[in-house]
Amino acid sequence: MNPLSDTAAQAAIGAAARDLKLPTVRAESARLAEIAARDRVTHLAYLAEVLAAELDDRSGRRRARRIAEARFPRIKRLADFSTDAVPAVSPAVLARLATGTYMDNGEPVVLLGDSGTGKTHLLIGLGLAACEQGRRVRYVTTAQLVNELVEAADDRALSRVVGRYGRLDLLLLDELGYVQIDPRGAELLFQIITEREERASIAIGTNLPFSEWGTVFPDPRLVAAIVDRVTFNAHILETGTQSYRLRTTRTTTRTKKPA
Repeated sequence: MNPLSDTAAQAAIGAAARDLKLPTVRAESARLAEIAARDRVTHLAYLAEVLAAELDDRSGRRRARRIAEARFPRIKRLADFSTDAVPAVSPAVLARLATGTYMDNGEPVVLLGDSGTGKTHLLIGLGLAACEQGRRVRYVTTAQLVNELVEAADDRALSRVVGRYGRLDLLLLDELGYVQIDPRGAELLFQIITEREERASIAIGTNLPFSEWGTVFPDPRLVAAIVDRVTFNAHILETGTQSYRLRTTRTTTRTKKPA
């Protein structure tokens, strides 16, 4: 090995990092080298530190990309969900779901409760936890998804769109029950659910008990097939009837009142 000056070595590292697509190595190698020299660490320890910095930065970029691709309407974390406001949803259940094991097993999650009881918060929280694990996630309302599928079918691109949703690690389907779905839309949505059955997880937020899903889907046989698929091995959380938003707002207001 021919010894290089620090300037030449840094230039060589920069060129190699560019070709190897290692931007953090390129940006941080000089700074980390100064720290290594000061702390008198070995060459191997310095190399490990540089590579760890690249991996950490790459993981952060991947998480940010996954979150952007998920199209959350806002950011909500499971840790910020007040289980005191919704006692039926225990911290232990949320902690277990946050690990993502249900996704490894392709198990569904269904959130049942009235409007304002925290279903969307929980859906986004589950999705964000999945994104932070590097998983592919998409949030969409039921009406948005049905409209997208109908447009894709009209454009003869349905198989591509169904395939894209089928490749997700977690599909978050919100607001099921707020809008009635026509027969064509119901059949297209059924294709998405069937594509993911026992293979990839779907999490659904709905304001209707299963017995009332017939008010959304016009075909009773289709209703039975959909309910069967989204409840098999499912984690079913009931968020109740009292408004989560109202209760947490009242709690926050009481907390902020001066003594």
